[in-house]
Amino acid sequence: MPRPLFATIHLDSMQHNLAQARSCAPLAKIWAVVKADAYGHGLERALRGFASADGLALVELESAIRLRQLGWTKPILLLEGFFEAADVPMLAEHDIATAVHSIEQVKLLEYTQLYRPIDVYLKMNTGMNRLGFPPAEYAAAWQRLRAIRDVRSITHMTHFANADELEHPRLTIAEQVRRFQLGAAGLAGERSLSNSGGVLHQAELAGQLSNDWVRPGIMLYGGTPGGRSAQDFGLRPTMTLRSEVIGIQHIGPGDTVGYGSRFEADGPMTIGVVACGYADGYPRSAPHGTPVIVDGVRTTLVGRVSMDMMTVDLTPIPNARIGSKVTLWGDGLPIDDVAQAAGTIGYELMCALAPRVRVTEGRLGTDG
Repeated sequence: MPRPLFATIHLDSMQHNLAQARSCAPLAKIWAVVKADAYGHGLERALRGFASADGLALVELESAIRLRQLGWTKPILLLEGFFEAADVPMLAEHDIATAVHSIEQVKLLEYTQLYRPIDVYLKMNTGMNRLGFPPAEYAAAWQRLRAIRDVRSITHMTHFANADELEHPRLTIAEQVRRFQLGAAGLAGERSLSNSGGVLHQAELAGQLSNDWVRPGIMLYGGTPGGRSAQDFGLRPTMTLRSEVIGIQHIGPGDTVGYGSRFEADGPMTIGVVACGYADGYPRSAPHGTPVIVDGVRTTLVGRVSMDMMTVDLTPIPNARIGSKVTLWGDGLPIDDVAQAAGTIGYELMCALAPRVRVTEGRLGTDG
């Protein structure tokens, strides 16, 4: 018998969340972001879950080529661009658009002859301070790209640092938009600014923010970049991680649980051992009190997460037994709740799902 641990991917939720993104930004085309193997959901599933997207965006060239091999014929965008000269002909061969964020990339395009033109997303650094040209240098980069015969179109792009907090005290969206408009003033081409946070807050930002293309990521998978909950935005979980109770221990006052004996019982407790650990992608940093659901009842993690197992409090679930069903995140337990308790974000939990975890497909609200 296989180990009783599996993740269920809800394609219906992926389709629903994409529709929510479109309703938030009805005037824009949508790049569905599928980097990191579609946030741990799998590229093949992303093709079906996001079939109605206008394009797919990611960072791995080999995965972009794989999308073409799987039959995706609509646009593909490399969000970090290319990394060496040998990558550039592959972009033309597979009709893949690329971000350009450095003068080195511009030079490679100037000195590489392609058999057909490619589309470019020129990135401006408006305060994120990761990739992109400063506003003062942006127009010059655009002029150089425009002079390259094999550049078909240039779309203007930036990335918001604090889209989940519109009035962030250090850097607001309004300020980033102001810098973007200054740097791209008078330059022809479409615009792409909004990530998930920008899309979710588009109604509030309508007076200052417009896009030809938006780039939702985490919202498509049922999480949010921060602020309000996914449920508040009408988003549905796309991944449910489930296991079972495989052992039960009855302990008394002063007894401890797990490595380091960090958890000490105040009174009599029933402890359930669950078949999931950090080697499966569950965060080792998750502390006592992190929520789990056993047989439909919300309870908590106790003790330290180990490689293959974790322990939970079964005291409020007197009928729990070996084989009781455990939900670790997803349907009925928002992944952001688990991530917040563990001091991380839902993105990391999705992307960290280990290869040894069995993955199935099922509709939300079923047992997979």
